[in-house]
Amino acid sequence: MESDHVQAGGPPGPSSRPSASADDGRTRHRVTALLLEHGPQTATELAGRLGISPTAVRRHLDALVATGRVEERLGGGPARRGRGRPARLFHLTDAGRSDFPHAYDDLALTALRYVAASGGPDAVRAVAEAQLSGLEQRCSTAVEHAAATGTVDRAQVLATALTAEGYAASASAISSGGQLCQHHCPVAHVAAEFPQLCEAETAVIGRLVGTHVQRLATIAHGDGVCTTHIPGPIRVGAGGRDHIRAGNRSTPARPVPGERGARPTTATTRTAPSTSSTHTFDRERTPV
Repeated sequence: MESDHVQAGGPPGPSSRPSASADDGRTRHRVTALLLEHGPQTATELAGRLGISPTAVRRHLDALVATGRVEERLGGGPARRGRGRPARLFHLTDAGRSDFPHAYDDLALTALRYVAASGGPDAVRAVAEAQLSGLEQRCSTAVEHAAATGTVDRAQVLATALTAEGYAASASAISSGGQLCQHHCPVAHVAAEFPQLCEAETAVIGRLVGTHVQRLATIAHGDGVCTTHIPGPIRVGAGGRDHIRAGNRSTPARPVPGERGARPTTATTRTAPSTSSTHTFDRERTPV
């Protein structure tokens, strides 16, 4: 049972604060559990079930409302309201419900296992693409409205949009283009068994940033963060001058500017190297 009085001899010392905080946490968990079990209730009804004063329970309700786990509404039937002002009922929000155990992953795994058994890997991939279509549309709107000017800029805007979706994402520029990091994966446990989810997500990222991307690490495979490499043109020094060199791309290879003897040559006209000159081609080169 909670105690809301101050001990004689002055306010509690620092050693009592962790215990008081733990007691508050336990009481607030009991409040949310009662709202989950019995539905919306008044502060007086909660106080009766908890065995504490209405004033004390209102202090905990105010804290839960401030964190978005509980919300207050006017309502109640005649038996609950009586005469005078309408009763103030406290409801558990979706955020408050998320604190309790759930079996969403189990449900998703069961559904995808059935889909895989019935339609094979392509059917699972179709489900993954359909599940991500809404995310792609929302993030695409955010990227377009930001009027980004380059691949890495688009990645930074995309990271903000993904963070709003719960992915805790960030983007940074690296020597070979850009890098998108997602520090949380809402479907990590499911994706560990069905990699089609990661593959579909990687394809969405590529379309949103407007270039081919490469997934380097995933939380589903045991890495600490989902990391996606976004190749892009960068400026590097060559012979005292800066020039643009492409990173890893899925486009046809081109000669590297600035290198001796490099000339545009098609696959149908290329000949074997001679002793007088050597043609150099950029074959999916990874900058160092």
